[in-house]
Amino acid sequence: MLPLVLPPETRPIILYGAGRAAMRRLNFLVESGAGRLAVFTADPALRQAAAERYAGERPEDSRIAEAFLLFVAGLDDQESARVAGIARAARVLVNVEDRTEWCDFHVPAIVRRGDLLMTVSTGGHSPGLARRLKQRLEELFGPEWAERLNVLSAARKRWRDAGRDVPEVTRATNEMIEREGWL
Repeated sequence: MLPLVLPPETRPIILYGAGRAAMRRLNFLVESGAGRLAVFTADPALRQAAAERYAGERPEDSRIAEAFLLFVAGLDDQESARVAGIARAARVLVNVEDRTEWCDFHVPAIVRRGDLLMTVSTGGHSPGLARRLKQRLEELFGPEWAERLNVLSAARKRWRDAGRDVPEVTRATNEMIEREGWL
């Protein structure tokens, strides 16, 4: 596995699906900042939740080919396999909910605290374990960590502006974390 963090603001992303699984994906994509998200669904609840992101019931092959990422959730196997094949042929990365054989990537369990992003992945082998580990991280790292990151970020900027090199900034960061008793 190759863990990456991709800013989704400007990339064209498609969500195609229905039901609770697609609704979870919609919430995930919106929380992640997907600015060019198009939602395709025949599900009235998902259509309503998608609001201005709703783009139709079913994406055309050409629309899939223009995407950067395709998320598929809550569709039957035949339709899921079909659109995954279209995406792969067009070199679009695809994720089909709970079908690892049709996935080019997996979505980890995520804990967000402002800009602090913590993830857990089992490579699709045990979503239940990832979910439990996520719950543990949520307990260990409360909402206060959003502000802690802001404080560290501002300090890092000051240190870098003062001409400190990377090893010095790393030392100062560790000292601040210790002094504040954060870990």
